[in-house]
Amino acid sequence: MLTRRELLQTLLALAGTWAALPSTSRAVPTGTSAVPFSYDWLRSEARRLAGKPYVAPSENLPAWVKELDWDAYQSIRFDPQHALWRAEGLPFQAQFFHLGLYFKHAVQIHEVVDGLAYPIRYSAELFDYGERVGRPERLEDIGFAGFRVHVGPDFERDMFSFLGASYFRAVGGTKQYGLSARGLAIDTGLARPEEFPEFRRFWLERPAPESTGVTVYALLDSPSVAGAYRFRITPGEMTLMDVDAELYPRRTVERLGIAPLTSMYQYGENDRRVSDDFRGEIHDSDGLSINTGSGEWIWRPLVNSPVLRVNSFLDRSPRGFGLLQRDRHFDHYLDDGAWYDRRPSVWVEPVGDWGDGAVQLVEIPTADETFDNIVAFWNPNQGFVPGQERRFSYRLHWGSRTPMPDPVAAVISTRIGAGGIVGQKNRPPSRKFVIDFEGGRLDGLAAKASVTPVITASRGQLSDQAARPLIGTKAWRCSFDLLSEGDEPVDLRCYLRDDEGGALTETWLYQWTPAGARGAC
Repeated sequence: MLTRRELLQTLLALAGTWAALPSTSRAVPTGTSAVPFSYDWLRSEARRLAGKPYVAPSENLPAWVKELDWDAYQSIRFDPQHALWRAEGLPFQAQFFHLGLYFKHAVQIHEVVDGLAYPIRYSAELFDYGERVGRPERLEDIGFAGFRVHVGPDFERDMFSFLGASYFRAVGGTKQYGLSARGLAIDTGLARPEEFPEFRRFWLERPAPESTGVTVYALLDSPSVAGAYRFRITPGEMTLMDVDAELYPRRTVERLGIAPLTSMYQYGENDRRVSDDFRGEIHDSDGLSINTGSGEWIWRPLVNSPVLRVNSFLDRSPRGFGLLQRDRHFDHYLDDGAWYDRRPSVWVEPVGDWGDGAVQLVEIPTADETFDNIVAFWNPNQGFVPGQERRFSYRLHWGSRTPMPDPVAAVISTRIGAGGIVGQKNRPPSRKFVIDFEGGRLDGLAAKASVTPVITASRGQLSDQAARPLIGTKAWRCSFDLLSEGDEPVDLRCYLRDDEGGALTETWLYQWTPAGARGAC
């Protein structure tokens, strides 16, 4: 079975490949095998599938496919002259990924035209296999690993892709891939291995000549859940994905993860525990943002903990959450290959009332940047048992902008260091926390304005609490010292308010583990 590390290492390594490979070959639908298709039919199919025992996908691939190593797999190129919808001159072109390496489960892909679904057949004619592989001797229909879609007039780089389990990703205006989304997360962060549902079949609806978006349908299956998905995708400076998901359980699910996001955080300005690298920071995302049902904005900086951590942020009817890349200064990363400063943020905007539950953040140890170690998702309180049907709708925003409203100032940096006063005798073993806020009403405040920091800690002693404008910038700085004993984590909370008690900033949350404890960060 493919492990989380193997799958995510491959997806991360292919991030640059997805944007660089040429387009796929034209796969012409076969009209004689067309069948009626609709989203209602897909929901019925998922419901029917959930009522039957789970059947694992086949790995019965030709020997030459099974034997592809990394270099050989990378040498397989799709012929750009045969991309789906290229011949029709449409504003979108679909291309397909070859099976091999870690992608051993074929997915069925169809084109939908006027309510009829036409299967898209694999053919070796669609690919340039390069000298390392050579032309295969056997040309049977082995299927595809996934697909990607390019948007005109620039068809050189793709805008979104579906590849591996239920993973998919998109780019915004920077056209740089980064974190991924998934169709569903099951039992993520528990003591036992998590379950990876897979998209087994796809239907790509042919866009109209004047269309600004593409509709994709997918059938999800796993030992625990079957599901029907509809994605309405509108690429742009901010790429939007409107997602409808109908879920049908085969068995009871202990931890259901809705709208899961998967990212990577190795180290940054607040957590430099494993920073033996010439680059100042390495991460796809630097924080979890939440807009609660009550309207409060929360910012939780990410950490790379050496032990598995799961934090739950209880809420009712959340307005949104996301994994964001706020730090967009190239000189903080100094990486002109990975371009971490250009990586997109993803914001999840629920549609309808999601009820009671929690945004859950899972932080998994990683020693390097080849492993996505951060997961965030919505976990509903209501149980999920056979016989139930659950529907979730939401919008995904992919891009560099965030939905932060103007009146609220955002956290732009978190730094941690030795506490006390430099040069002071008998300096206490405290830690100093420095949080910079910028934007909203803070921008219009005079330097002498009365701004009060509101800081709480689950345990320990707080001292030297202060808030002041940061000279030479538009930011305001809040700082405080924490002195704590023992190894238990300390939950910290901070925001700035004005004289009337109104919040000027979002709420900063942090889980600090004292030095010396396992998982200190």
